[in-house]
Amino acid sequence: MTDANQPIDPEATAQAADPQAEEQVVDAEVVPGEEPGTAPAAGEGEDAPFVEDGTDVHPDTARADQLQDDFLRLQAEYVNYKRRVDRDLPVHRTRAAHEVLEALLPVLDEIHLAEQHGDLPEGSPFRAIADKLEQTLGKHGLERVGAKGEAFDPHVHEALMHTPWDPSDEELPSDATATTVVTVLQPGYRAGERVLRAARVAVADPQ
Repeated sequence: MTDANQPIDPEATAQAADPQAEEQVVDAEVVPGEEPGTAPAAGEGEDAPFVEDGTDVHPDTARADQLQDDFLRLQAEYVNYKRRVDRDLPVHRTRAAHEVLEALLPVLDEIHLAEQHGDLPEGSPFRAIADKLEQTLGKHGLERVGAKGEAFDPHVHEALMHTPWDPSDEELPSDATATTVVTVLQPGYRAGERVLRAARVAVADPQ
């Protein structure tokens, strides 16, 4: 029989009314670091949006920074490439022109031989064509080198023969003191500062 003056325990009364309540409380799982019965706060779940706090970087921000760095590097490489192309363009142009001139040297040799044999008389149509060709090539810097009576220069002359000096030859300079070209066997050509082909000559030493 219960004493009417004894205070009533509400928890004991609930357990008496529901015998399984104690088992439910005992079986409840408690997550470490959390108070029993507490739910995750808003924004703490797996689907919560990322918030930058000054220490972590959002993946999209890191990716954007990487793409910007790649773009700046590629832009710098292109600028350097463009500078090299602009710097080397005149060199490539000159080299290409020299290759064309070198390919035409056999044609000029045939014209020179024709002139020596008198096959290009003044006023003939072919003589006019030959003159125009040489004038056009001259505009691109082509110049014939190697002439009788000039001092031998190993940079522009290739000596194929050495002959005695002929003092009766009026085409040779009387005041020559160095080895002199006495016969041009094949003319040479120069384009600007570059010798495309050295003149093949015969030389003699003055007495």
